[in-house]
Amino acid sequence: MLAENHHLTVYSVGSTIEKNEDASARTNRLVAGASGDNAMSEPKRVAIIGASAIPVGRHQTADAEELHTLEHEVLLRLVLEATRDAGVDKRDIESLVFTLPRPYTRQKYLHTFMIGKLKLPCRGTVLEVMGNGMTAALALDQACNEILLGRAKVALALGINMETAVSAAEHAMSSMRTTGDVDFHVPAGFTPISWYAMDAARYMHEHGATQEQLAAVAVKNRYHASLNPLAQYRKPVTTQEVLAQRPIVEPLGLYDVPPRGDGAACLVLASEEVARATGRPYVLIQGRGFQHDGSHQISDVPNDMIGFEAARAASAQAYAEAGITASDLDLAELYAPCTIVEILVSEALGLVPRGRGSIAALDGETTLGGRIPISTSGGLLSRGHPSYVTSLYNYVEIAEQLRGRAGERQVKGAQWGVATGELGNYNAALVHVFEGVQ
Repeated sequence: MLAENHHLTVYSVGSTIEKNEDASARTNRLVAGASGDNAMSEPKRVAIIGASAIPVGRHQTADAEELHTLEHEVLLRLVLEATRDAGVDKRDIESLVFTLPRPYTRQKYLHTFMIGKLKLPCRGTVLEVMGNGMTAALALDQACNEILLGRAKVALALGINMETAVSAAEHAMSSMRTTGDVDFHVPAGFTPISWYAMDAARYMHEHGATQEQLAAVAVKNRYHASLNPLAQYRKPVTTQEVLAQRPIVEPLGLYDVPPRGDGAACLVLASEEVARATGRPYVLIQGRGFQHDGSHQISDVPNDMIGFEAARAASAQAYAEAGITASDLDLAELYAPCTIVEILVSEALGLVPRGRGSIAALDGETTLGGRIPISTSGGLLSRGHPSYVTSLYNYVEIAEQLRGRAGERQVKGAQWGVATGELGNYNAALVHVFEGVQ
């Protein structure tokens, strides 16, 4: 059972479904009635119509505890909240794409176990996906494909990441084995934060960036997180406080790197016809780009290590498909595990000029109210980084912002947004461009 002392608050956006409307009639109206004359003449597009998540934090319970927080109980609540937000019935769902849970998850084959708990026959696909840090981004992508391929008119992208009750040593070893090259990284103890520290040192060498400029990213993200009920750390910090933290891997300190955290989120995706039929605001996925640079985390071929070429190429694909340029964007939710990564990927996506990402952060260009707000959720540094579902939280923020429901952190008039996922040190990138429809 779900422990009372580990009660999880679920947040969703959107209004409550009208109680007087019969559920079966609603299903027929939204799904069966979504194929009109326009469906034959318009290109098929996919929309995010509902979202729900728990606050990032410590939710996992240790084996020795009397009562446990069970992953499926958390996800069941999220499915109900997200479908309510979307204005669809559970029976409308035809495909579900789960992020692969951490190896510490008690229930294996979680995807089919969840289908059993939901008592939900599906004609589409039910599966789990895995791609390290890109796992959640791939879940969204696969859920989109289910709709584009005609297997579903409504699909879920969802998942849960539990890790905080596992010892730091065990978690570090698991992460090393997952991400590292067994011939080099693992024996040398070359952790992911080490990759990013190398990036930071190179960037500071090439562009004269300072630790104060890197710290500006952490300060900005904590400010954004202070306005987000889903964020793990909400107390604002100063530049001096960031610089005073103990070093992790030089030149990165404690507030330059992400915390460990548990999290879970659910997104409801639908064909554009279904989205229209709900009569509610929705978010169209207008562009998608992917690029892998052919290396495993750190390239053994001399290259521009801070160019993030995969992100540059993937974003160019996504912008072209959406028919926009970087200058059309109103906000960005970036998969950026460290301060330096946000700086580098913002440059690779064309949000700021090359070599000026750290200056843009210091000058307030990427803060709410600035030219191009980045990580309005608080980002991985402050909202939190439950890695296998991190990108789902990015999409939750995009859905809130582009539907005008972000409260105090709302970007005024936001219509276009971009979100990224990465495989490791941006050796691969998955970029999605979104447009809000009110």
